[in-house]
Amino acid sequence: MGQKVNPIGFRIPITRAWQSRWFARKPEFGSLLHEDLKVREYVKERLAQAAVSKVTIERFANRVRVTVHSGRPGLVIGRKGAEIDLLKADVAKLTGGKEVYLDIKEVSQPETDAQLVAENISQQLVRRIGFKRAMKRAISTALDMGALGAKIRCSGRLGGAELARTEEFHEGKVPLHTLKANVDYGFAEARTVAGAIGVKVWICKPEASEDDTNGHDAKARKAQKGPKGRPRGKRNPKQQA
Repeated sequence: MGQKVNPIGFRIPITRAWQSRWFARKPEFGSLLHEDLKVREYVKERLAQAAVSKVTIERFANRVRVTVHSGRPGLVIGRKGAEIDLLKADVAKLTGGKEVYLDIKEVSQPETDAQLVAENISQQLVRRIGFKRAMKRAISTALDMGALGAKIRCSGRLGGAELARTEEFHEGKVPLHTLKANVDYGFAEARTVAGAIGVKVWICKPEASEDDTNGHDAKARKAQKGPKGRPRGKRNPKQQA
């Protein structure tokens, strides 16, 4: 089952949150949903060079809060915040003149963000860089930055070949069936001269689990707390009598 579904959607009720967080009645739901899609599409196109990982939208009353997760927040903010004001005005037009709050959050490690890695590989494929070189470099960089495992799959006319095929590189652990595992997923398309090439990226990130928190006790060889057992060796002569 884990091989057939989107890892993020598979974990939404458990370890993941929705990218759109609001409530609406049935007559309003469809229009607000398409409004969110337009806002995301516009932000991604407007900030194409700012390495936007995801856009979360929250609604309450007549106000909309848009949070942009970017690997290059400086390009989003601009000089003295000029770009933010322009972007806020454009988003307000898409939302029908509602009051818009715009937040910018920096992606601390773009090398381990699956969506940014997929977009980076797709850009390299457009520049005609070898797909094997781009995939292997992305995996090694992610592992060096602390990822537990990574898997990348490219499908299409790789290298300008006549027949489309699928190539995959996998290193480390990427447990797709384990819901507790922090698996990030990203997808991007590379529009090359030979045709479209799809890039899928799975990255498993470390998480704080019970085994990790108690691991230092095992490494230090500390005895477990509890009632002490009877010491081995010769018994007390009084007990023998």
